[in-house]
Amino acid sequence: MIKAILVFNNHGKPRLTKFYQYFNEEMQQQIIKETFQLVSKRDDNVCNFLEGGSLIGGADYKLIYRHYATLYFVFCVDSSESELGILDLIQVFVETLDKCFENVCELDLIFHVDKVHYILNELVMGGMVLETNMTEIITRIEDQNKLEKQEGPYNSASPSSLRAGLAAAPARAVSAVKSMNLPQQIKDIKLPDLPAAIKDLKF
Repeated sequence: MIKAILVFNNHGKPRLTKFYQYFNEEMQQQIIKETFQLVSKRDDNVCNFLEGGSLIGGADYKLIYRHYATLYFVFCVDSSESELGILDLIQVFVETLDKCFENVCELDLIFHVDKVHYILNELVMGGMVLETNMTEIITRIEDQNKLEKQEGPYNSASPSSLRAGLAAAPARAVSAVKSMNLPQQIKDIKLPDLPAAIKDLKF
């Protein structure tokens, strides 16, 4: 089972974090820091897996990672997972990102975090591997993109047109109120007859 998926840059700044076991925010930050220290000091010519840090589970867990340009992709897994299988899964994840973002870079992970999480959820859910076929994953992502485009005009509208629409909203509201002829409507309101007992009350 996969316990956590971490992506951070060469300076240890997290760009994607997904924990499949509960840790509070402070513990998550400590795990990211410890994992970065363990992985970043390793040479490029050594194997891509090592014993997990003390905070993530120690010898019972393994850190399996790949280093691409400015980013480290790290999977923390238990003994039931194959090291080579997870290395292949990381490769599929990165290649899928590359296809979706056309030469993925660190900025894509920052500005499209929702889409990156959606892609990851197609591969892994609840710590279990769901899909490793990149063609299937990309097909599902394309289907999702089509659905988003069909949801409504606001999804495809440009920011400038949205701003223009919002700016015009107050004017439309004022015009609608003016056209309601409120004084006449107030005159036309018919109140129910009061009971005779209330009419006969003397103060």
